[in-house]
Amino acid sequence: MSRIKSYILDQQFDPGALGIFINPFYTVRRELIGAMRKLSPSITGRTLDIGCGHRPYEKIFKKAVPYVGLEYDTPHNRSRFRKIDAWYDGGNLPFTDGSFDSVILTQVLEHVFSPDEMLRDIHRVLRSGGCLLLSVPFAWDEHEQPHDYARYSSFGLIYLLRKHGFEITNHTKTVDDVRMIFQLAGCYIHKKLAWIGSYRLRLIFYILLISPLTIIGTILSWILPTNPDMYMDNVILAKKV
Repeated sequence: MSRIKSYILDQQFDPGALGIFINPFYTVRRELIGAMRKLSPSITGRTLDIGCGHRPYEKIFKKAVPYVGLEYDTPHNRSRFRKIDAWYDGGNLPFTDGSFDSVILTQVLEHVFSPDEMLRDIHRVLRSGGCLLLSVPFAWDEHEQPHDYARYSSFGLIYLLRKHGFEITNHTKTVDDVRMIFQLAGCYIHKKLAWIGSYRLRLIFYILLISPLTIIGTILSWILPTNPDMYMDNVILAKKV
């Protein structure tokens, strides 16, 4: 992978200042990884990242050693993801009971048709007192179709986690202000540009149309009040009890 492509990929998950211009999801991504960074000291020891993809968050979990990346086994995933430690078929996690100190499940649960089975199995592979870092979108478009099955309110997530033997230790709602409206508008524009095959051409539209929305939304968020009932992501740290 070239340095430019590597930089662009990194900006999609951990956007810096230039990300405002090259990442149409700048606000939601920046807030998500910011929330995860704050919770990262709690993710320690042998850590399982379920649905790890390109492992974009591995670098923020300094105490997660070893870091085990698990991905859903499909020909498409095998061709695009190179740093996978284990593959699974969507059934039971291929690990023994109590084999991990921490589990990361970020932006995955909405793609799981049976969340009860997933959370039950995560509870099984975690040691007693182990931590689960979970994030899911609340206000977002349908994505990775047709495998987008659910949106979870904060109340629904807390219910599911407690049902399967987890205690909530931290709960963050990201982008709970006017930036959410501008981010969704940017998402709308991005989807309408999907027909443009050239990233360079799309980038021009990102700069001209989406980045101004991001900047305006950010400025207005300094003035207007927050609204914790309308937000983009739930980020939860839970402990196995």
